[in-house]
Amino acid sequence: MLEHYFLVKHLHVTAATLSLLFFMLRAWWSVRESPWRQRRWVKVLPHLIDTLLLTLGVLLMVMLGMWPHQHPWLAAKLIALLLYIGLGTVAIKRGPTPAVRGAAALAAVATFLYMLGAAIRHDPLSWLAAG
Repeated sequence: MLEHYFLVKHLHVTAATLSLLFFMLRAWWSVRESPWRQRRWVKVLPHLIDTLLLTLGVLLMVMLGMWPHQHPWLAAKLIALLLYIGLGTVAIKRGPTPAVRGAAALAAVATFLYMLGAAIRHDPLSWLAAG
C-alpha cells in the first residue's frame, strides 16, 4: 500500500488546490451575487472534489498509520477543517449580506492556509512553528 503513497499524496494536494481555487471563485460569485453560482455544475462539482479530498486524506492517514490522537498537528488540522466548512457555508450561501459573505470567505481562506501550514510543518502552530 505504501508504494502508492506519493500518488495518493499528489492527488490529495491536487484536490486541495482545486477545492480552494473553486471555493474562492464561488465565494467571489456569492459576494457579487452572480447568477453563475446557481448553475447545477457549480453546486455539484465542489462536493465531488471535497469528497475526493477527504477520502484521499483518510487514505493517507490509514496508509501512514497516523491518527489525530497521536499527532496534535493532525488533530488541529481536522478541527480547523470543521471551522473551514462552517465559514465556507456562510461565505457561499448562509451569509445574509455580501459583506458578511466576503468576511467569511476571507476567514475561510485564512483557515485553509493554517491547515496547509499545519500539514507542511507537522505542528499545530502551523506557520508560526520554529523551523
